[in-house]
Amino acid sequence: MCNQPIVLFDSGVGGTSILKEIAELLPHENFVYLADSQNAPYGVRSPAEIIDLSIKNTELALSMKAKIIVVACNTATTNAISYLRSHYQLPFIGIEPAIKPAALNSEVKRIGVLATKGTLSSELFKQTSETFASGIDVIEVIGKGIVEAVEGGWTSDDGFVEELKKQIQPFIDEDIDYLVLGCTHFPYIVPQLKKLLPAHVKIIDSGRAVAKQTQHVLKENHLENPSTKKGKVEIFTNVDNVVHIKQLIKGIPNLSVNRKNF
Repeated sequence: MCNQPIVLFDSGVGGTSILKEIAELLPHENFVYLADSQNAPYGVRSPAEIIDLSIKNTELALSMKAKIIVVACNTATTNAISYLRSHYQLPFIGIEPAIKPAALNSEVKRIGVLATKGTLSSELFKQTSETFASGIDVIEVIGKGIVEAVEGGWTSDDGFVEELKKQIQPFIDEDIDYLVLGCTHFPYIVPQLKKLLPAHVKIIDSGRAVAKQTQHVLKENHLENPSTKKGKVEIFTNVDNVVHIKQLIKGIPNLSVNRKNF
């Protein structure tokens, strides 16, 4: 079982930002990534729809003999991971906005969270904020059109950048010092955010923390791959965006990207 893959899924290409972090930390593991771009974005869907899509992806991951599953999507984590953990036996790793480190390190006690509607309206996000951001002003902004821009590859277009500038204005108005990215698609717009935000604002996401948690869960469950060879990374997408994915994730060894209906 140790040679079986770690399977990740997301509502499209965003979770490849998580895949890159985990593959870098665990180079001898085998990975399968399921890009459900056909149903992106999850963030505008109802909780019931998100759970159904997460079940679909989990069942496919199990058919691929996953040894653990990384729900590489904030919206799916906050809405569906409790259901998945209660109905399936293997370990699940979720993605939550990095509110804790932002709140602990903020000097002005004002942090921003840029996320999808599905994440910001979830009970898990509310609980996380109450637990780790007590006494901190949390400025929440729903990122509109960002997932679609990352999926389509137009994050550098002038029209998108202008719209993004309007969306993040509340962070500037409130003079935050930390911005938490609450969607795995959003690390792909960090270059644009750095140009638009004041230089002192630190931007953080969950990628490295998720990679370390994956490493911990593998050790805890005695599931580490003993191989000393570089692992394989297989990405499956259900729309015609193979070239775009290869551009996003170039540099990973033993990578293959293929179209698959799911």
